[in-house]
Amino acid sequence: MYDVLIKHGRVVDGTNADPFDADVAIQDGKIAAVGHDLGTAKRTIDADGKLVTPGFVDIHTHYDGQVCWDKQVTPSCWHGVTSIVMGNCGVGFAPVRPGTEDELVALMESVEDIPGTALHEGISWGWESFPEYLDAIDTPYVMDVGAQVPHVAIRHYVMGDRCYDDATPTDMEHMRDLTREGLQAGALGFSTSRFYGHVDKAGNLVPGTNASAEEMCKIGDAFAGLQHGTIEIISDHLEDDAELSWIEHIVRTTKRPITALATTGRGKIWSLAERLAQDNLTLRPQVGARPASILMTLEGTINPMRQHPAYREIQDQPLAQRRAALLEPAFRARVLNEEKMLPRNRDAQRFMNDYEHIYVMDEQLSYEPTRADSIAGLAAAQGVDPLEVMMDAMAAGTPLLVFFRGYTDDLEGQRRVIEDPYSVFGLSDGGAHCGVLVDASVSTYMLSYFARDRRRGPRMSLPFVVHKLSQDTARLYGLHDRGVVAPGFKADLNVIDFEALKLQQPEMAYDLPAGGKRLLQKAEGYAYTLCGGEVTYEFGEHTGAMPGRLLRGAG
Repeated sequence: MYDVLIKHGRVVDGTNADPFDADVAIQDGKIAAVGHDLGTAKRTIDADGKLVTPGFVDIHTHYDGQVCWDKQVTPSCWHGVTSIVMGNCGVGFAPVRPGTEDELVALMESVEDIPGTALHEGISWGWESFPEYLDAIDTPYVMDVGAQVPHVAIRHYVMGDRCYDDATPTDMEHMRDLTREGLQAGALGFSTSRFYGHVDKAGNLVPGTNASAEEMCKIGDAFAGLQHGTIEIISDHLEDDAELSWIEHIVRTTKRPITALATTGRGKIWSLAERLAQDNLTLRPQVGARPASILMTLEGTINPMRQHPAYREIQDQPLAQRRAALLEPAFRARVLNEEKMLPRNRDAQRFMNDYEHIYVMDEQLSYEPTRADSIAGLAAAQGVDPLEVMMDAMAAGTPLLVFFRGYTDDLEGQRRVIEDPYSVFGLSDGGAHCGVLVDASVSTYMLSYFARDRRRGPRMSLPFVVHKLSQDTARLYGLHDRGVVAPGFKADLNVIDFEALKLQQPEMAYDLPAGGKRLLQKAEGYAYTLCGGEVTYEFGEHTGAMPGRLLRGAG
């Protein structure tokens, strides 16, 4: 008798193979058999008319602080995710010298838009080294959790107030040793940021942004001789030969994989990935389902109404009253006739005022608007001022969507890079950017939109999308025991009503410690999610099971 038997499902097994009808038997946390007439079980789940897929493996999250208080790892748990990798983009909370914890909190708050008050109240600390941090978070969860050694934190630990300066040879050796210590304790990798948008509260580029090639290669030496560990990089310089040179050096000398965040333009990083693959070496440009974007709402980090003196007079009123005010003729007349108080930041000015490129989110949540969906397009169609359209949307609670760059009226660029054989799917940023996006839902989005509902261009096949969300991401981080529905694999599974799968509207919640806010988004259509053979969610509700554990690489 098996522990669990999932019967009559349509199996999409994670390998990109064609779907097939089969039962799935689970014993001792693993898939014991896939086929027909498998016998009986202590619990039987009827999957008739539903898909059975692997649990999804999200390799780009920022739950480094949240795992201290949220063992469900929301909102990823609502979207079929059963394994996450955090510690991306170089930021994290270990190692840390006692007394400097607030400085790491400030860096995370600035870079990843996670409320500092929540981090201060929610993290109990008590560690100094990265191995001690791993021990502290080695607790039960609803899913498996893996961490990476963050460059910003180790630079801050080693160099103190000098962490924004050039590192000395002694500094580099210390950072290498700390990275290796973390890897040997079970870190799944190392991450770094070389991105102009990652700045601290004083406007400084985060520590390590301009680290030399010598420093990066020295840290890369930490991987020498190890059989696990992946390096994650976000960089503005992936078209620069000097940047690509040290990336190639690390891959060739350590034989460890690197994943670098990439845009839709297929430039030099893609050519390098192709060249390294010919030598059985791994460089995977990391791409997301959507171009870099933000959502603007009255409660969010970026609210275009704050530019207006009339709104500032009511900005502390309850949300319902502010929404009502946006519809009052006298208030609207003031907004239309008063001078805006523009922010100094040019990007912020564009986000809030470029009406040709601000879109009212459609009911389908497609993230693929047309010009007609823009504030300017809707205003022209209605014969009104664009500000009136904006106030209507914000009064209704409909998010306004703004793309950072790269959006050309459809998502064909995203589709092409996702389908590129060298890419890996990521960039959910789960746990981060709390006031401007909720891309932790991208697994649901990929299935419901790109594999089913898309009309503005070709869809992706369902087996391919499941593969990109499971086996492909798992392999990059050496998690070869999951991501496939086959005997011997970990029984991390989803039972999905594919036709009913749907994203709910993003909503602001004030559920972080100290009342911190974040955008959350749930889904409909996940009948069951299992981690290690235990049912963790039934129709979106947590069962109370906590079978997930800290993932440790083999040191």
